[in-house]
Amino acid sequence: MEEVSVIIAGAGPSGLAISACLSQNSISHIILEKDDCSASLWRKNAYDRLKLHLASEFCALPLMPHSPSSPTFLSKDEFVQYIDSYIARFNINPLYCRFIEFAAYDEVENKWRVEAKNTLEGTREIYVAKFLVIATGENSEGYIPDVHGLESFEGEIMHSKYYKSGSKYESKEVLVVGCGNSGMEIAYDLNDWGANTSILIRNPVHVFTKELINEGMRMMKHLPIHVVDTIITSLANMEYGDLSKYGIYQPKKGPFQLKFITGRAPVIDVGTIRRIKEGAIKVIPSHIVRIENKKVIFGNDVEKKFDVIVFATGYISVANKWLKDYKYILNDEGMPKNDFPNHWKGDRGLYCAGLSNRGLFGVKMDAEAIADDINQTLKLH
Repeated sequence: MEEVSVIIAGAGPSGLAISACLSQNSISHIILEKDDCSASLWRKNAYDRLKLHLASEFCALPLMPHSPSSPTFLSKDEFVQYIDSYIARFNINPLYCRFIEFAAYDEVENKWRVEAKNTLEGTREIYVAKFLVIATGENSEGYIPDVHGLESFEGEIMHSKYYKSGSKYESKEVLVVGCGNSGMEIAYDLNDWGANTSILIRNPVHVFTKELINEGMRMMKHLPIHVVDTIITSLANMEYGDLSKYGIYQPKKGPFQLKFITGRAPVIDVGTIRRIKEGAIKVIPSHIVRIENKKVIFGNDVEKKFDVIVFATGYISVANKWLKDYKYILNDEGMPKNDFPNHWKGDRGLYCAGLSNRGLFGVKMDAEAIADDINQTLKLH
């Protein structure tokens, strides 16, 4: 059994950021990571063409801004290089291949007890700490909705988490389900590789260039949110025109207000809209009623055969599966039960980071707040 002040579950950007902040105050801690590397989602489960949609100034972890020579929008590989530099600079040493099976609060000892399986050695290890931080992220497990007849589909089914590139789908009929940033960019990539691409868009969505969004984020430092929303939405309308004729409808609430209320981000266009306008990517503005073999039947009475379905339908948190006393901070869906900006702190020394639906910018805010709170608590005791 090993005892430290803080146990951090997860060695993604959130866990690494908290580790760096705790080290600044010489607070003992360990990171338990189920995979064999840090930031495994970025290293193993990000599609090849991925670039960060926000400028690097909004995507830095605490205590280490990006280099002035860094490009404005980092590629996946450039961000991974930044992560490696961050780990080296703050001498972060996660314990890899530690699959947490159980964590609970000991009311007698007033400490958290975590049981993890060392998947390399096949042994079980016990860790004890005054504080526990859930840093396993929003993107833990890919979510595929329950679609009637999906099990009968004779083609390939894939979650966007496992999509790398469209290189093997030339001339294939591919349906992308989901119109968030992943869905829109995957549709573009598939079309680039010669796939006959359709995308299912059933909900209203804001679409912007990355330059407009980053200008909006800079304006947010000086102007009210509704003013910024009005300005950038007007500029986007000038850029793209009326997209409803293509099956893309605009939400009633502004993009930043919507992000603040629901955590849902606007789409950062990488060229998908132009392909849609050209007819190269087909929009299906409906929902799936059922699937029969290779045929997909939609709610607007359209039916079509597909070879591949890519579900870009988001992720679910899996923390509730191993955290017995999740009620101190999470709801039944594994997300914070407290609203932003008070989402990160629970009871009994339990915290969560990276679950605010605010990307890397939110990760930095969470890590700094959590480390500061732990430091202040330890000083009082």
